[in-house]
Amino acid sequence: MRLVGEHKAKKGLIRIEIEEENGIARKVMISGDFFIYPESVVDELEKTLEGVRVEDIEGKLDEFFSIRHDVEMPYISVEDFKIAIRKALEERK
Repeated sequence: MRLVGEHKAKKGLIRIEIEEENGIARKVMISGDFFIYPESVVDELEKTLEGVRVEDIEGKLDEFFSIRHDVEMPYISVEDFKIAIRKALEERK
């Protein structure tokens, strides 16, 4: 099942697509018009979230950003990513 969630943050759109199979995020794609540095963080985050049970994705996101203190995200926050994830997961209901 393909789940898509979008959230318009203060300065940019965050779009998260989750290919879910049997409750597991098989593929995660993060896109949008936001700024994040270093840019490679998006790829790392996608890989971190893949293979995770969909109900555990928010916790894994928190864990990822709690150890990555080098990430700069002007005008967006971890909470903005969580909102996009929640919107994607609403499609499962």
